[in-house]
Amino acid sequence: MARARLTSALVLAGAALLAVLVLVAAAERQESSPGNDDLMKRQRHHPPVARGLSFDFYKRRCPRAESIVRDYVRDAVRKDAGIAAGLLRLHFHDCFVQGCDASVLLDGSATGPGEQQAPPNLTLRPSAFAAINDIRDRLERECRGAVVSCSDILALAARDSVAETGGPSYRVPLGRRDSPRFATQQDVLSGLPAPTSTVPSLLAVLRNINLDATDLVALSGGHTVGLAHCTSFDGRLFPRPDPTMNPSFLSKLKQTCPAKGTDARTVLDVRTPNAFDNKYYINLVKREGLFVSDQDLYTNAATRPIVERYARSQREFFDQFGVSMVKMGQIRVLTGDQGQVRRNCSARNPGTRVHEGLQWSSSLVQTVVEAAAERLGF
Repeated sequence: MARARLTSALVLAGAALLAVLVLVAAAERQESSPGNDDLMKRQRHHPPVARGLSFDFYKRRCPRAESIVRDYVRDAVRKDAGIAAGLLRLHFHDCFVQGCDASVLLDGSATGPGEQQAPPNLTLRPSAFAAINDIRDRLERECRGAVVSCSDILALAARDSVAETGGPSYRVPLGRRDSPRFATQQDVLSGLPAPTSTVPSLLAVLRNINLDATDLVALSGGHTVGLAHCTSFDGRLFPRPDPTMNPSFLSKLKQTCPAKGTDARTVLDVRTPNAFDNKYYINLVKREGLFVSDQDLYTNAATRPIVERYARSQREFFDQFGVSMVKMGQIRVLTGDQGQVRRNCSARNPGTRVHEGLQWSSSLVQTVVEAAAERLGF
């Protein structure tokens, strides 16, 4: 009798073990399936949202904020396709220097020239600066006051410019504050890599802002739209042609830029200059990248496989571009009481005092005083 019970128990235990093994195998098959693989990859690579930011930051105070920016950008791009690249470039040049705080929009002051006067920013489009202030005015009317920061406007306008020219749309976490202090000229020069930069020097800059080689290649894809001045790449033409450049491409460039120092511009993407797509990477594979910083992405062994992947798959490029833009858009953001919401994107708010890195405004002081009074029961 005891032997029968033992046998029965062993049979039940074996059945239970078999059931567990079946469930484990099924789970492993599910995890390795293509659909679940893609989901896990998206979840794994989705950048975390910085503290103080959220996807519904203006839901209560200005629920139409994103649609107002989107409508403005759509109309602006229809009138002038080139402004899309201008708005995208503004966001890049802001975030790479001092973080995404709209400091690039500030005019210079008695303390010195602003970021716009630094050599890398001299070719930023005046129409893009004007557009940001126009959007700021529309939002102030809609939201009944200074609610949406200029740095959030930059992030949204860049996203919508990409979408309006055929690129991906991606969710932008919001809640940034604007800095009342612009960066020094040296900060701009060290933060913005030159078009003559090679991959090692580009990666050295990006490592300082927590971006990697994949981000570098994906964000460089922004050069699929826009224009470039001859002076930013004519070192590849004169006095001796860059041997990595396609000869027929070289010949066409020399028609636009016949001599070193020519004051002319050409498109960054020779195939589809006004469309946001993956043709930029196809150009690199065919040795038709305009800048050294472009073509070296394909020449360099570390980044070449990423270029080839995006040249084959526009979807992969679009997916990663959205991820990398969200990462870039959160570089050293100011949130809460760390900055201000500028009423004029070109100037710090009246009453703001900037001294030795401490940024105080009359509204912030008032908030602190009111909070202290509330705690003391006044």
